[in-house]
Amino acid sequence: MKRSRPFAAAIAAAAIAVWGNTAHAQQPAPFYAGRTVSMLIGFGPGGGNDQWARMIARHIGRHIPGNPNVVSQNVPGAGGLQLANQLFNVSPKDGTVFGNVSRGIPLEPLFGGQGTQFDPLKLNWIGSPDRDTAICVARKDAGFTTIKDAATKELVMGATGSGTDSAVYPEFLALLLGLKIKAVKGYKGSNEMQLAVERGEVQGLCGSTESIMGGAGAPRASRFNVLFQGRLEPDPRMKGVAYWGDIAGSDEQKEVLKLFLTRSALGRPFLAPPSVPTERVEILRSAFEATMKDAAFLAEAEKNGMSVEPMSGPELQATIERAYAASPAIVERTAEVLGRTGQK
Repeated sequence: MKRSRPFAAAIAAAAIAVWGNTAHAQQPAPFYAGRTVSMLIGFGPGGGNDQWARMIARHIGRHIPGNPNVVSQNVPGAGGLQLANQLFNVSPKDGTVFGNVSRGIPLEPLFGGQGTQFDPLKLNWIGSPDRDTAICVARKDAGFTTIKDAATKELVMGATGSGTDSAVYPEFLALLLGLKIKAVKGYKGSNEMQLAVERGEVQGLCGSTESIMGGAGAPRASRFNVLFQGRLEPDPRMKGVAYWGDIAGSDEQKEVLKLFLTRSALGRPFLAPPSVPTERVEILRSAFEATMKDAAFLAEAEKNGMSVEPMSGPELQATIERAYAASPAIVERTAEVLGRTGQK
């Protein structure tokens, strides 16, 4: 029996619909569906970096396809150096683990920092939520109003470990300018260092403006004098506070300071292990960027007095690559000023 054309068309349409539904049903679930993602925090609890990481962890899961559970875990140790080594050498490379380190950690291998067991050019940089200014402060009754005061009397600063602002800034400024600054290392984070200042164990510390003057440290901010701002361009919030242009002498010193202060442009870097599949790196980067625009995230940041000024993963990666492309002579001199020549 001959079928009519409308009847044949209807049969074909039904077949296509069934095939389409079957194909849709066979689409694999997103990789992250039903999984747990670990947000590893390279600092002790209570400081600004810890606060940023935990806040991001609370929101980023909504922007990852499959909506995984994101769990935070502190892995303190030398401002993230321990975590950078762990992510590079030990952590799963499937996109289920990422974390944050101090802004100086990506440059530690460049300057011959001790204990570095990672290649920052092979790590996957996810982004930074802000570009906070590093500052050095002293307790007001310690008798220091500017970093230059340390030229005539010793300034004892609390610090965590190699690669962190708290350790590197005092050491660098002391070696470059001949200042009498002593860094006492071993503190777990900004909160502990600030308590040490209050107890009189040390006289000051270096770190991010937000960690020291805002967030958990806000009640203590009025007790500090800001001695130096570590930024390539003066921070408009820091009127009258010395920056590199006020303390640099020769052209070489200026170039060394500029390379050193590249760390200030890295903000609060978040990273994933090397060899993570490219599509999952892109998922994490896109989720990070989406989180930075998320209304609930922004509301929480505002409530906590945290300024969101994000840097994307590709921007972060490019900034690090530029630093590693610097003149070997300037890199060598910077390492020398840091006292790290031949250490690694």
